[in-house]
Order: sequence, then structure tokens, then C-alpha cells
Amino acid sequence: MRFQRFGAFLAAAAMVLPAAVQAESQQFDLPGPALRMSVTRGGATLPIAKVPSIAAGDRIKIAAELPGSQGVRYLLVAAFLRGATNPPPKRWFFKAESWERKKGSLDLEVPKGAEQLVLFVVPETGGGFDAVVDTVQRQPGAFVRASIELSQASRDRARLDLFLDGIQDAERNRPAEIPARTEQLTRALSIKVRDECLQQPVEQRAACMGQSENTLLLTDGTRTSLAETLVGAPTDLALQIAATPEGGYGYYSPYIGVVRDVARLFGAFQTTRFTYIPALAQLDGERAGLLLNTAPSFASPKSVMVVGLPPVRPVDPPLLRAGADQVLCAPPGELVLPVTGAPLVYATDYAHAMALRVKGPNGATVDLPARADALRGGYVVAANLLAGQKEPVEAQLHGNWGFAPMDGPSFRLQPPRGGWRIAGEGAGVVVGRDNALTLEGGAAACVSRLSLRDASGAVQEVAWKAAGDGSIAATLPLAKARPGKMTLLVEQQGVAQPESIAIAALAEASRIDRLRFHAGDAEATLYGARLEKVTRLTVGDAVFEPADLGREGKADRLVLRAAAPVAAPAAGQPFQAKAVLADGRSLSIDGTVEAQRPMAAVVSRTVARGGSEGLAIRIEGDTVIPNDARLTFALKGQGSTRFSGTERVEVATEDGRATTLLPVKLQDATIAIASIAPAEALGGSAYGPLRYRVVQGEASGPWAPLGTLVRLPRIAGVACADGQERCTLTGSDLFLLDAVASDRGFAQPVRVPEGFTGTSLAVPKATPLYLQLRDDRTAVASVGK
Repeated sequence: MRFQRFGAFLAAAAMVLPAAVQAESQQFDLPGPALRMSVTRGGATLPIAKVPSIAAGDRIKIAAELPGSQGVRYLLVAAFLRGATNPPPKRWFFKAESWERKKGSLDLEVPKGAEQLVLFVVPETGGGFDAVVDTVQRQPGAFVRASIELSQASRDRARLDLFLDGIQDAERNRPAEIPARTEQLTRALSIKVRDECLQQPVEQRAACMGQSENTLLLTDGTRTSLAETLVGAPTDLALQIAATPEGGYGYYSPYIGVVRDVARLFGAFQTTRFTYIPALAQLDGERAGLLLNTAPSFASPKSVMVVGLPPVRPVDPPLLRAGADQVLCAPPGELVLPVTGAPLVYATDYAHAMALRVKGPNGATVDLPARADALRGGYVVAANLLAGQKEPVEAQLHGNWGFAPMDGPSFRLQPPRGGWRIAGEGAGVVVGRDNALTLEGGAAACVSRLSLRDASGAVQEVAWKAAGDGSIAATLPLAKARPGKMTLLVEQQGVAQPESIAIAALAEASRIDRLRFHAGDAEATLYGARLEKVTRLTVGDAVFEPADLGREGKADRLVLRAAAPVAAPAAGQPFQAKAVLADGRSLSIDGTVEAQRPMAAVVSRTVARGGSEGLAIRIEGDTVIPNDARLTFALKGQGSTRFSGTERVEVATEDGRATTLLPVKLQDATIAIASIAPAEALGGSAYGPLRYRVVQGEASGPWAPLGTLVRLPRIAGVACADGQERCTLTGSDLFLLDAVASDRGFAQPVRVPEGFTGTSLAVPKATPLYLQLRDDRTAVASVGK
């Protein structure tokens, strides 16, 4: 299957060309003559492929590279332009007779004030030079436009050629790699592939991208494709955008406009002697091979090939960005430095003499040659220089952009380093649950894989993440493991053998170290091991059930809450408790009742709501708290709790995701007043049951329920048409409603679908309307009289 690259190259043009123009457009697939060009500045000479722009005073040498059998003589005409409204003087035009040995090349000096350089390859018929001069001086703006667009189109052609070369190679040799190559090359070269090709089977994607007229678009990497931007835009706007200086690094693609606009511009200059056709330059060192999209004519009117050369203006080097902010591992062999920001560093030779400047531990610097590799997404350097080092080193990419020096991004390189060990004391873990483990001492950037091998030799993956340059947080999957010796294997880039860490997996017996029970509390706290096995705790006649299991230090912590009200034992009173385990066994615990924690009960509350847009929603009772209201509540100290005014009341959602501390005002030492505006204190997304506790100094009381926080929709109105059984309720945030009904019992409710984004609902014709809130379906809410 032949890979048709050029059909894809005009994809962007096909997006926006009128049908008539598209029919006339042809692909740039006709090889034309070749040229050899070089530029000299300040004593340094570069081939044209390494020159993104030229400047006043530069010397440019141009010669035709024609075969010995060439039958047509070509006149080379160079014209310096100085803007669309300022025709160039005749002294800014130069010619060379390519068939003459002494007069066959151009040696030009860029004049001051020049802005563009255009080259014409003219069939020699006599008078061709004067005809070109006359045409350019009459319409300089057209050739300014042609110079800009053809120069940029040649750069874009380089990007697409590199992309298609990579896909073609994968199609021939590694078809399975086509998806991965497509992703990497499109990212590096800022090319977008149409979905229709990505949806094809793997073995058909390369052919799709090479043959379709609408599959490849050049993009700027941050916005939509230029083709999408210009669809439906006036031609003048398209030309202005295509010619912006931002196109200099290959971000924007005037290639869309080249086929359409240059053809239109040149069509105006056709005479009985000459017609002008565009030519794209494919650069390779000093050689510029010309590609044509129209077969040249050697009969009247004869074809004059127009070539756009680099602009005459200062061009700052592109701002390259490091593709990774973290430390890079630098194993022996090749190192890829991820770089983004300028597709042309991959597709052209403008960035050259690139090197990575590495600063060693003694302060000396060494330059390592670096080459751009679009397929690998960055610059490739040999990192053997770091062999034997253990600590990170600083490095920066630098080189030249044309004649100008260019500084790239900086990197922090970390050589592979062993010495991993388990942080803290011991290397014991507990089977029956996943265990969090922290490793330290090595190079986290170089770790590629963690795995766990048990005594039987079975190996399973270990989830992990870097927790710093020298530490790793891992989660050992031991929920179904058996006790015994295990080995944690740490694999690193550039290191042949994984590093082994011995681990003892233990079966921890259920153990209760301590029971804390405060006077007046309705909850108790157990400390020990394997407390997930505890199903019930009894203290005298009181029964406590598990509520919250966690870790405190190296032990489990289990909070149990009373299933029924508990008679308050006195502080200091001894007690005997019994913990019942899941397997039926029980453990006895002796203890002493501790001093009461600060506790207070809500004795009164007020829910105040301000005015709101739309219809008012009424909510019955004061335990349902709208998030747009202010709740003021009075707390009465329980037992020995007394207030001094320095206390805080902590209010939180039941899941603990939103919490706040409230100051208090005192009525006296037994009554404290607190106030909260939930939307401000907890955020507009908080909802559900709220709880509170009193905080006195370092001591925190037990949590107690405060009410249910609900979010309310905004109801703009209810409109009812005469003779209709239904009305229309309008508003916003209607997804906060679960149902609407005409009665309190919701006998025939109108259900609101989950994720409802509309602004109106058909509702029963009734006053009032009852609302079931999604945040609390038991609340009674209504709207209307």
C-alpha cells in the first residue's frame, strides 16, 4: 500500500477553500529546480536551513542547482521589499543568469529598510527581469503577502513531512506503534488528527492520515486549529491572521491561505508573457528543493516560480519549556529531556549546536551534545557523564537559533541511587489489610516499578508515588496475604537488578491496650490492634457499637457510640467493660472513668433568612438549615461544663469535608451563643447533616447533631395558563429538587431527574406547591400561598 502523504498536507486548505477554488488547487508534489543558498553575518556563515530570519547587512549567496541536461535557461531575480505600500527601488532588484559561469549566482547584501526577500525563477526569454521589476513595483503588497505566506508554508510543510515520515515508518515496520507514534508526534509538532482516522483500526490509521483530504491540521498547541478559527471568516481577516509574526515558530498555519490566496493574488498578474506560480522550499543544509503545485508552462504565458525566503526582521528565539517540572532520572545511556513550546525545533534546523550544560559538584561545567527527537518528545543527550555520582545536578539546554544564542529550560538530573530502606523503626507489616509504607534513602525520580514477592514466590504490583526526591509512599496489598517473610523489589531506570528489601508480614492478634471513657459521654474509645474485629462494647448496662476506626501512631483507634442514652458515671469511678469480637470471643477491660469533656446541648435556635430573588421557599421547623440563612443557637453547658468566653464551637459536615470554628458570646457561665452563615463558613457546596462540639483549650467535646443543611433552588415564578391542568415552574438550580407535589404526602409527585439542568418544570396546578429537597427528603418545604 503506497503511503499518500501529500493528500494530507493540504488538509487544512481543504477545510476552508470555496469549492471552485478547491477544484483548481493542486498538491505541492511536483519537483521543481533546486537552489543552493547560504547567509553570512559577522564573519559566520550558515546554510539556509539554519536561518529563520535575515537582517540588514547580511550577505546572501544564491545559485541554481541544475542538471547538466537542463534545456531551459532560468534567470534568478531577487527582490527586496519594504512593505505593502512602499514600492522598492529598482536598485533593490538583482539578477543572475544561471547558465553563465561568471554571472550564474547572486551575492547580495541586505539593504537597510528591507522587510522581505522574494526570489523569482524566470524562464529566460529576454526582458524577463524588467517585467518582474515592473510587476513587483506596481503591486508590492501582493508579493509581500506571498513572501510571508510561502516562507511560513515551507516551515509548516517541514512539520507535516516529519509527522508523515514517522507514521509511514511505523506503517511499514511496526503497525502496532501507530497509535503511540501519532500521540507523540502530534504533541511534539502541534498537529491535530481528525477523529475519523483515530477511530479506524490500527492497521488502517496510517493510510487514513495519508490519503484523506481533511485529516491533519496544524495547531498552536493552546487554541483550536487555525482552520476552525477561520471557517466563515472574511478573506482579509484570514490573510491578516495568517501573516502575523506569531507564525514565526510554526504555531499558526497560513498554509490554509496559501493555496487560496496566493493563487488569487498571482492570477491578477498574468500577462501574455508570464504567469506567476508559488513554490515551496524544502530545506536541507544549503540546498532548497522547490515543490510546485502547478505544472510550469514553457509556452506563453510562461511560468515564473515565486519563492518566499526568511523574513528580514529580528526574530527572538522561541521560549522552550521543560515538559516536566520534577527531577529527571539520568541513567547511563541516553536521556530524553522533555521539551515543548516550538514545533520547529523538531522539524527544522533553525535550532542548532544544541547542548546540555551540566554543572558538576565541583562547580565545573560540561556541554553534552543534544539532538531534537520529535518521536521521543524532547532533546536526547548521552548521560554517561553522571556515572558514579549520587546527588542531583543542575543542567540547562542552550545553543543557537539561527545566528542568535538561545537558552532553553533548566533541568535537575538525578543519577540512579540505591540504598532504599523502610522509614521508621522495624520492617513489620500486618496481613489482612493494605499497609502504607514509606521508603527513604534512594532516588525517587529513578524508580520505575515496585513489586512484592511472598514466600511462595508469587509477585504482585505495589502502588506507589514519589513523596520527595528521596522518599516513596507505597501501599502494600496485604488484604488477602498470609503471614510470613516477604521481599519488596524496587526497580530503577538504568539498573539491571532490582533492589530487595526484606519485610516481615505478621498476623496481628486482636489486642486492647486501653479504653477511654469520660464521665457523661455517650461514646468510648478503644486503643490496640486488630480492632476491626470488635463488634460491640459493654460498660455495665450501656452498650456501645463501632462508629469510626482509624490509626493513632502505631496502634488502631476505635470509637464506639452508645446505642441508647447512657447513665452518667462519676469521674474517677472504676468500671469493667467487655469487648465482643466477630468470632464470638470477648475481651475484658478494666478502667477508670475520666473527667468529663466539655459538653453542651442546644437549648434554642433561630434560623433567619434574608430577602432573595424570586418566590420565597418556606421550610417548616428549625432543624433544617437553608444554606442562605443564618443560624443562631444557644448552648447550655452539661454536667460540670462552664463557659469563660474563650471557647470555640466547631461545626462540621458529617463527613468532615467542611468545618469551621465559631466564637461564642456568653449569657452567663452556663449559656453560650454562637452564630453561623453556612454558605460563608462552610462553602456553597456543603450540605447534609451538621454536627457541633465545644472546644475548650486543648480539650474537645463529643460531637452532637446540630441540624441538616440544605441548598435551595431559586424559583422565579409559577405560571398557570387558563384551562390547563399543569403550570410551569421556572428558576435555576432546579436539580436541588427531588420532587414537586400538590400535597404534603406527595401522593402524585412530579419527579426531578438526577442531573437536571433545565430552567423550567411542569408542575401540578395547586397553591401551595410542596417541594421535596434532594439534600433532605424528609424536610417539609413549600412555595406559594
